[in-house]
This record gives sequence, C-alpha cells and structure tokens, in this order.
Amino acid sequence: MLIKSISLTNFRNHNQYYLECNPDTTLILGENGCGKTSVLEAIYILTRGKSFRATDPDIIKREAPFYRIELTYDNGETRVATYNHQVKTFICFDKKSRRLPKKAKHPVVLFQPSDLNLVSGSPSRHREYFDHIFSELSEEYSTNLSKYEKALHQRNELLKSDNLSRDALFSWNLLLARYGSNLHKMRQEFIIFINENLNPFYTSIAENHDLVFLKHKTELKNITESAYLKFLEQNFEKDHYLGHTSFGIHRDDFEFFFNANPASGSASRGETRSLILALKFVEAKILEEKLGEKPIILLDDVFSELDNLRRKCLINNFKDHQVILTSVEAVTY
Repeated sequence: MLIKSISLTNFRNHNQYYLECNPDTTLILGENGCGKTSVLEAIYILTRGKSFRATDPDIIKREAPFYRIELTYDNGETRVATYNHQVKTFICFDKKSRRLPKKAKHPVVLFQPSDLNLVSGSPSRHREYFDHIFSELSEEYSTNLSKYEKALHQRNELLKSDNLSRDALFSWNLLLARYGSNLHKMRQEFIIFINENLNPFYTSIAENHDLVFLKHKTELKNITESAYLKFLEQNFEKDHYLGHTSFGIHRDDFEFFFNANPASGSASRGETRSLILALKFVEAKILEEKLGEKPIILLDDVFSELDNLRRKCLINNFKDHQVILTSVEAVTY
C-alpha cells in the first residue's frame, strides 16, 4: 500500500496541516523549525505505532485539549490516532485500540541526519539502533528484548541491596539466560544477512574496492542458555559489589570496519556517509525480504548532508519505493 494523505490537528506546532502524497517522491519544503519533521513523525506513529523522538505529552500542541492524526492509504483504508492528555487511541479497521494493531503496521526506513554519526557513536547508540531494526524485523526479537530489559532492571535493583543472597537472584538469572541467549542467536543471524549485502551496496556508492563490514562484538560467542546462566551465577560477588549486571548481551557492541580497521578512526567523512547510505539500503532490502512489503522511506533533511553523487545514489536505490522527504531548499540530484 502507498500513503495517499496525512492530516494533523494540534500536533506539535501545527494547528491544522494536510499533505497529499505522491506515489513516488513527496518533498516537504520549509525553513528550519516550521514543523517538517513533525509530519514524518506523524506518519511514523500511524505506520509503526509510536514516535521516533518523543512521548505523547511532548507532542501535543501547547494548551490544546487533544491531538489527532489521520493517514489514508491509496486503497481507501484509514488509520487514526488521538491523544487527550490521558489516553492514546488508535482507530483501525473500524475498531478502537490502545496500540496500533500488528496488521495495521507498515515497514518504514527512517533516515535522520543523526544517523550519519552512527559510525563514531557509543556502544549504547549502536545497540539502540540495531535493536530497533531487529525488532522491526522480528516480533520474537522485540518480545525477547522487552522481557530481557525488564529482568535486567529487576536484577540490577536487587544487586543494590546490602543483604542479598544468591537465591534471590536465581529466577532473574534464569530469565536473563533464556532471553539473552535467544537474542544473541538472532543478532548473529541478522548480522550475517547485513554483511552479505553491506559491501555490494557500499561498492555501488563509492565505486571502489574498499571492504566494509559490521562486527558483532560480544562476550557471549556461541553461548548456550546453561552456560549463560553459569556466568551470571559465577559473577555474583562482582555484580553485588558493582551494583549492576556485568555480563550479558546488554554489553554487546556493533562496530563498523573499513578495510579491516575500525571505521570510526580510519574512514573519511565521505566514506562514512557512503557506509551509512549502504546500511540504509540493506535495511530496506531486509525489511522487504523478511516482511514481504516494500518499506516507506522517510528522509529527514539528509540531502543537505550529502553531495550530488550520494544524492543520486539515494534516489536511484529507492526509486521503486514511496519516498517522503524534508528539506530547507529545493533539492537537486
């Protein structure tokens, strides 16, 4: 399905806003601060179920009693989301719900200027980025990640206690071992797919023979659930002293390599941009192959960060997708 239109009421700085979308490329033009990104944010909410940058109290226009967004597809279907300072409601298929139903979700590739800093980002930034992609691909991954993070939080709270026994942690150790080993296995599988496609896309952009790849840096290796549990139990005294869990998939990193060296210290600015573009193309490909739908491409003011060569490559690789982009000036490519 393609997006036909999106309308906003009391959303961010928009009293009323309506956008008619083209089936190929739609450009939202305007000065900084005029609310261009907010339109992409509204589209994201009605395709993925939540904002990519804020919570609902931050989104609703100041002093407004509610916000409302409505998205219409080219087949006539509509999605509506409202928020009244207390309750958020989605209306899809003539039914109300507190969350966007799974069958109402549509794959999206979002490109923000901050993504161009991903190569030099921190391990937590890398985990956040790839956990988001993997959760889009797999509901099982998303569920395991949510349960892992809840168990990790509970275990860390207990570790801060003065009088703590090993037995008090056992149930949380079991949960971390179960969900952590599952997540580790899925991360390994997704990284293999990414690396099968990352270098061909990079070569098509940079037009050279440099070798780029993504490395999953982890303490776990090919660890089993029982081995994971054993490590947690062995680290009891250390973790109690530190007040947090020192072993597990929450310490993983995803590091880019450029010609066998860490890209953060060896890739130039242009090479870094080519690498991130290649990653976005891989993201679109893996979403389409795994979910059976072409993702909608949302580009937030990225053309100002790219030269003409990379602009052309961006458009050429996404020419078969619906693209909605923002810019402060008319773009040329």
